[in-house]
Amino acid sequence: MLCALGASVCFGTATVLQAMAARAAGESGTDSGAAGAATLLLRALRQWRYLAGLALDGVGFLLQIAALRSLPIYAVGAALAASLAVTAVVASWLIHVRLSRVEWGAVAVVCVGLAMLGLASGTEGDRTGSLGLKYAMLGISVVVLLLGLVGGRLPDRGRALALGLGAGFGFGVVEVAVRLIEDLDPGSLLSNPATYALLVGGGAAFLLLTTALQRGSVTTATAGLVIGETIGPALVGVIWLGDRTREGLTWLAVLGFAVAVAGALALARFGEAPGTETESDSGSASAGPPQG
Repeated sequence: MLCALGASVCFGTATVLQAMAARAAGESGTDSGAAGAATLLLRALRQWRYLAGLALDGVGFLLQIAALRSLPIYAVGAALAASLAVTAVVASWLIHVRLSRVEWGAVAVVCVGLAMLGLASGTEGDRTGSLGLKYAMLGISVVVLLLGLVGGRLPDRGRALALGLGAGFGFGVVEVAVRLIEDLDPGSLLSNPATYALLVGGGAAFLLLTTALQRGSVTTATAGLVIGETIGPALVGVIWLGDRTREGLTWLAVLGFAVAVAGALALARFGEAPGTETESDSGSASAGPPQG
């Protein structure tokens, strides 16, 4: 569980840096469609904050892989969703974003949910996953990529939710694909559809998330992200990969998962770049200038 929590800290801190870079990159252009999304990503990559965020994402991903090798997907997914609590705390500490009492309460709720999950989680499932499941993950990753290529052309209403859900599904594919890669031998990796699902799904998720941060309600997009990367992968882990809880504690795991995700959803506005207010939190937060 320590690896999952470490990944959450890395991803939560990276979100602050990447969201700020995405906003800054978006100020220099408003192209739409596939070309616009790709251009936005290239602009963001020129920002040092985005690069620092990517470095933290890399460390977080390694910790995530380690966690997925020893914990059920539902526990890891909930811990990753809790990165929003990390973002909220980091934002309040470093750049003086004021959290309301409700938001501090949501941070506490996330911690309680994760503690419940930690107590109830068993070991990872012993099933390796069928070839059909591996191809299904690859198919979903391609769909997510296509959504990223056309996401900028979606109507304003629903665009943020669609892009956020798509990014969540992409990251969810990554979670499942890690479990579907049993052999790290180069030949086995190249012949395993899950390898390509991981690469395509992860890349597409980053593309959609970057676009969502710049072009819509970030609160809505982040809520979609949390839902997409937790519920689906958790079900896959339980139904097809054999993830279980400790004997007699299934109810505690379900409750802890629900509590942690609900707390994360309450903190969805912290997918926003700190230092700018969204339409949904104009009355509840005040951000000072970025520090450092």
